[in-house]
Amino acid sequence: MAIYLVQHGISVSREVDPDPGLSEKGRQEVQLIADVAASYNIRPEQINHSGKQRAGETAEIFHKTLNIKNEVSQIKGIKPLDDVASFTKHLDKNDGLMIVSHLPFLERLTAYMTSGNPDATVFKFQNGGIVCLEHLPAPYAWVIKWALMPNIS
Repeated sequence: MAIYLVQHGISVSREVDPDPGLSEKGRQEVQLIADVAASYNIRPEQINHSGKQRAGETAEIFHKTLNIKNEVSQIKGIKPLDDVASFTKHLDKNDGLMIVSHLPFLERLTAYMTSGNPDATVFKFQNGGIVCLEHLPAPYAWVIKWALMPNIS
């Protein structure tokens, strides 16, 4: 089972919009990563986002580019400061799920799922990037399987 964790694309300034949407650069980078994911035939069953405009716009780009049948859904529990331990209690290891969210939530979730410690640093996300976590059979847990990032520097 795989879970795809996506940090929303680069957004416009909060001075421009209190719930900022994606900037043009943000749209371009998200589209680039979505195109690469499509070329690898990445097809999650469901795409969920936090409800913030930048996350919703990022989710819609992935939804369209990956040609996902199920509608994009807004869910609770994945905003920047939400509790990762509580969120993982509701994960189904058999779903192919893409979660579009924010920092520090995504980095804390990745750390918690792979190490059991949400305060460990196990991966540094980038706006518009994807980290794929895979659940291994017992006695193992979640591992980082691969990542696609807009920048390699």
